[in-house]
Order: sequence, then structure tokens, then C-alpha cells
Amino acid sequence: MKREKIPKSYKEIISIPEKLRSELPSSYDVVGDIALIKLSDNLLAYKKEIANAFLEAYKHIKTVCLVSPVSGELRTRDVEIIGGEKHTETVHKEYGLRFVVDVQKTYFSLRLANERKRIASLVRDNETVVDMFTGVAPFPIMIAKYANPEIIYAFDKNKHAIEFAKENIKINRVLDKVELIHTDALNIPNFLREKSVKADRVIMNLPFSVFDFYPEALQILDKKGIIHYYEILTEEKLEKRVDNLKKVSEENKFKLIETRIKRIKSYSPREFYIGIDITVKKN
Repeated sequence: MKREKIPKSYKEIISIPEKLRSELPSSYDVVGDIALIKLSDNLLAYKKEIANAFLEAYKHIKTVCLVSPVSGELRTRDVEIIGGEKHTETVHKEYGLRFVVDVQKTYFSLRLANERKRIASLVRDNETVVDMFTGVAPFPIMIAKYANPEIIYAFDKNKHAIEFAKENIKINRVLDKVELIHTDALNIPNFLREKSVKADRVIMNLPFSVFDFYPEALQILDKKGIIHYYEILTEEKLEKRVDNLKKVSEENKFKLIETRIKRIKSYSPREFYIGIDITVKKN
């Protein structure tokens, strides 16, 4: 009996004009059982064929979605189901944790899994941590599971994200460590001031407009603290951004004493998803 050959890639089984084959995406994300792909304009006419090839080649994928880039403060994107089951909600697993995610209503980047684990490894016992743009709460849950913070305050403006975050906190059994708040990031300083809370560590994962909220992050810090800052930048703009962070720190009576820069992933041919660990101290 002849064994069925399993394709190594969807590209082996798809039938499209040869001149377009070089435009087929080699990079795509799989969140749970949902594949998220971006296509060039030339390939849009073949989106159904591409989706069917994905479903045939990768049996763990149940849904294929065509997506646009993440945008806006709510960090959402246009999602079109082009093949498979008609759902945008799934369960994603990483480092023994489970996250319920809706790829259409909420922001979630599986490519930050190692970064989330790294941040958890840095958190010291009894720290107060603030996640200003928590999404479905992957950073707080990772920290609560793999570190020993006093508490993590997790904020988001997206009401759908907060609902999924509530479910994820229950699933991963960290209700005693994470407090969720549905509000705009601009309201965070007042919220924490009313509770007489100061943060030891702040997470700022809003890559397209994070710099606008840097003053708020400084306002919620204790006399010395660490900010994990994420932004999409070109290499040429990185040095200027660090200079700007120093300037804003000084304007808010903090001295920026250390920056550690990490190029986490490529976002486009010239842009990188940059992580900066910023240590500041009150003047």
C-alpha cells in the first residue's frame, strides 16, 4: 500500500500562475487553530485557492484569515475568513498557559511569547507591575505564573479585550495576582493615585503610538523603576527616539540611567519591532 505523501508546505500543492509564485507569503502567524495571512494585491484573486492549500497542508489549521495590519489605540484589524471554519475565536497555548483570543476583536501577538517569558524572569519578588495596554492579558498572566509579584494592574481601552482577559485570568488561575481595569491609558495615573499605588515596573506594548503615553508611564512609577517599552521603528529613527525618551524623562523629573535595546522581530523590510528596557530614577 502506497503511503500518502504529506506536503512540507502549502506552496507544493497550490496551483497559481507561475509568475505569481514568488509573491506567495512565506511568513504568516498561527494563533491557536487560525492562520493569519497577508496577500499582495496580485494574489487576492487566488485567496480561496491559497486558503484551501493551507487547510490541506497543515491539518492543525481549521480557519484561514486574510488580515490587514493592526491599527488604532484598540489594536484591531480587518479580518476576512477565506477558508475553513467560520470563527475568529480560538485558544492559543504558550509556556503551559492558555489564552482565549478573538483575532478580529482583540490584539494578540504570538511572536512575543519569548519576550513575555523574559519579562517574567526579570520581575522580582513583591513588585507592583502595571501593564498599560494589556490586551487579553498575556503579559500579566505570564508574570503571575512564573514570577512572584505583589500585584499586577492590567489596563485596556478595548472592552472586548478586557472580557477575554477576565476569562484568561480565570483559566490560568491567577485571580489573586491580576486586577483588570477597563479605561483609557490617560486615566491610569489618576486611578493609581487614588489607590496610593506606585509601580516598580511598567509594560508599554502599543507599538504605533506608545511614545505618546510615555509621560503617563513615568507618572505612575516609584522613585526608581523599569519601563518595558515597545515600538515599531526604523534603524535610523532608533537613536533619536532614545534621545526623546531621555528628554521626556527629564521633563517629568526623572533621569534615564540605562536603556537596553532588543530588536524583537522584523515588521517590514525596513522596520523593526523594538523593545527597550528603560531604567529611570527620580531626580
